This record gives sequence, C-alpha cells and structure tokens, in this order.
Amino acid sequence: MTPTLTTASGIPVADNQNSISAGERGPLLLQDFHLIEKLQHFNRERIPERVVHAKGSGAYGSFTVTHDISRYTKAKLFSQIGKHTEVFVRFSTVGGERGSADTERDPRGFAVKFYTEEGNWDLVGNNTPMFFIKDPIKFPDFVHTQKRDPQTNLKSPEMMFDFWSKAPESLHQVTMLFSDRGTPDGYRHMDGFGSHTFSLINANGDKVFVKWHLRTLQGIKNLSAADAVRIAGSDPDYAQRDLFQAIAKKDFPRWEMRIQVATEQQLKDWEARTGWNPFDLTKVWPHADFPLHPVGILELNRNPDNYHAEVEQVAFSPANVVPGMGYSPDKMLQGRLFAYHDAQLYRVGTNHQHLPVNAPRCPFHNQQRDGSMAIHNDGAASNYATVEAQGSAPAGLGHGDSGWPLHGQTGRYDGRGKEDDFTQAGNLFRLLSAQSKQNLFDNLAAPLSQVSRDVRQRQLNLFEQADPAYAAGVRAALQRRGITD
Repeated sequence: MTPTLTTASGIPVADNQNSISAGERGPLLLQDFHLIEKLQHFNRERIPERVVHAKGSGAYGSFTVTHDISRYTKAKLFSQIGKHTEVFVRFSTVGGERGSADTERDPRGFAVKFYTEEGNWDLVGNNTPMFFIKDPIKFPDFVHTQKRDPQTNLKSPEMMFDFWSKAPESLHQVTMLFSDRGTPDGYRHMDGFGSHTFSLINANGDKVFVKWHLRTLQGIKNLSAADAVRIAGSDPDYAQRDLFQAIAKKDFPRWEMRIQVATEQQLKDWEARTGWNPFDLTKVWPHADFPLHPVGILELNRNPDNYHAEVEQVAFSPANVVPGMGYSPDKMLQGRLFAYHDAQLYRVGTNHQHLPVNAPRCPFHNQQRDGSMAIHNDGAASNYATVEAQGSAPAGLGHGDSGWPLHGQTGRYDGRGKEDDFTQAGNLFRLLSAQSKQNLFDNLAAPLSQVSRDVRQRQLNLFEQADPAYAAGVRAALQRRGITD
C-alpha cells in the first residue's frame, strides 16, 4: 500500500496536485504551507559540491583480516585473522564538477571509511601513490589550475602546464596522469593508495612508519585516450554505472590491502643513501627497498539506498585514525589533517558526524552540543569536562603516538632546486612498455600543442632531465601535430 503523503512535520497532505488560490484563476495564497515547504526545500536541495572530488560513486562492504600485523599495531580491527569490519568506500574524479564525465583524464579518489569498534578510521587517498606537490600552501594554487579560467570559464592547458612546468616536483605524478593509468576503466579495475606516510603503534608503544596499498583483484584495466573521450560523450556516468551494476549482479569487487613498513632508522638510512625524503608525497618507497606485506581483503557488496544521503554526504578526514595508528611529518598530510574536517564543516554541516553514513558504529561521547543537524545531542548529559586539578594521567588510548624528534628553527624552508625531482619520474617512465610510452607521448602532446611556446619548452626541459628519451618522444608527437619549436 502506498504510504500517505505528509509534510515534513508528518501532517497529511490533502492535495499534492493543486495550489491554493484566491478563486479559480486568482493569485496563490501564502497560507498554502505545503506549496511553500516544497519550494523552500527544492531551493535548498543542493549542498555545496566538493571543491575537489566533486563527482563520486560509493558502496558499502567489509574488510577481512587475512594476515597478522599485531606486531606493528594494537588497532583492534587487525586483532585477529578473519575479523570483519564494515566499510564505506567512495571513488571519485578529482578536478571536474558533479556533472563531469567519469572517464576524463584525472586522478581518482579512493577513500575508505572503516567503522571499527574503536571509532571510524578514514583512509583517504587516490589511485596513485604520489601527488603533484609537497607543501599544502600550494594546494589551492594547484587546484585552481585544474579548474576553469576565471575569464573564459574554460579548462586551460596553459594554466595547467604553466604550473607544472615551474614545479619539477610534479613530474612524477604528471607522468602517471598522462600514462594509460590516467584513464582507468571504471573504479573496479584500479588500485588505491593511502599515498601519505602514516605510522602504526603496537601494544608496547613501538612505532613504525607505513604506506597503505589496495591492489585490485579484478586486474588493472585502462581506457585508451580515444575510448575515454568517446565514452565521455555517450555515457558520462560510465564508472558509476559499472560499479552499481556489478554490485547489483553480486559481482562484488575486491582489493587486497598491503602495507610497506619501515622503522625510523631504516628511513634515515634510506634517505642517506638515496637523497629522497621518505615523507615527501611526490616520492614513493620502491618495493625493492620496502616490500609489500599482505594484510586483508576489502570487498564491496552493497549499494547505497540513497545517493545524496550516503555518497554525497559521506565525510572523510585523514585525521580520523584509531588507537594503534598515527601520523607522520609529511607536510601534505599535516595540511590535510586540518583541511578535510574543515571542508566538511562548511560543506555538510557542524554535526556531519551524526549522519548515518558518518556516524561511528561504536558508542561515542563528547561535550560538543548544538549547531545544525544536532541529531544526537546527548540529552541531559553534561556538556563540559571538569579540570583535573591534580593533573592528568593519559590512559594510553586515542590516536596519538610518541611523536618524532623536531630539529632546527621555525621558518619557511624551500628545498626546491636542491631536491631530486627527476629520478623517480624517470624510473616510472622506464618501466612502461613501448606502446605505453607512445601513449604517454601522444597524451601529453595533445594539451602541450595548445600552450604557449615558453610553457611547452619548460615542460620539455623537465622531461629531458627525467630521461632524454622521454623528451624526444613528446617532441616527436608534437611534430606530428605540426609543432616544431
């Protein structure tokens, strides 16, 4: 039986087809509350879209531990083999708006919310293990170059490559972006990475640094540049459709979680040998130096019931780590620890953690009260904590760790020009097959043919420093497009 239509306050609606008017053809009356409520709600149906990762897809699932890592962490979700933890995963494109095509050349967001018995752990990363910049102060500038020109309101290769060509640190990620992996075949056939360096703390208080990896068990599949453009026109929601339909057919996608592990001393020795800062987000830890260790299996097996309530309003923050986990001196991570939560406060609301998709599955209690969407306001419970007059003794809980030593004087330190931003980009290039290299050359030549000569030459110079064959290949692809400067 169809339920009775009511107002938001539960009052039955007498007529949902005709507004109240002064006579058959007279003006409408303000007393028609049902009409007013519908129009008011309609005007407010869209919350601000995310500045980045605006268009996304999501699903529920579970994480199952397959290997014991308790020697590294006391986090209870890893406490025994076979343990299950409910998860919600959101995939996304990064630079486009909510109406953009799923197949655009772009990094892909890969964010996982683990509803653990000790609170929510958010592993918020991408389908690439590195990023374009190493200092968060440049993040707004970088994102603006990926958006729209303030005059033309068009995407601008000139802006993009003007930024990249002056930022050698971006070359590693630019190489990945314009390779075949820049246009993955949906979300099921790509890997995920925490990207940043995090830390784990065991029951004895011992700390190691880690990088998180999620390897697709469906196999890597990418779209050619031509197919990505074609599908963008015929089915701009291609990745959303593929994920939803696969889960609906019970073809549940799965990923294997692995970690790279290093002690603080191991990272110091590695940096002394390679010259690479292990906490630099534009770099990776080579697998030969830090092998991957299996942890568990992530499976997605339930579609959301309501896109807006769940996929659109889910709120992630890398600051959300549970006891047995911690952070690192990664500058980009340090910036994100603030920025993500702040973005959710603005975009979704003060009490966004109260929404079902964001709420912990374990009991939670704090002294925060009131504000918009105060779904759980704790009734008559106290909204303050008294001062411990005799001092406090930390209970050993929480998501902190013993920290790391700090050195030097406060200030703004610029390592550009002194750091190696080319070797790892060159290593990635040299790993590609001959056909993949040719695809990279052609993918880069397309936007570089649209930029000014100065920007193009700066970018070619970066390719040259990574590998002369890299620059030569892009030049040849440009010449086929009639660009000979």
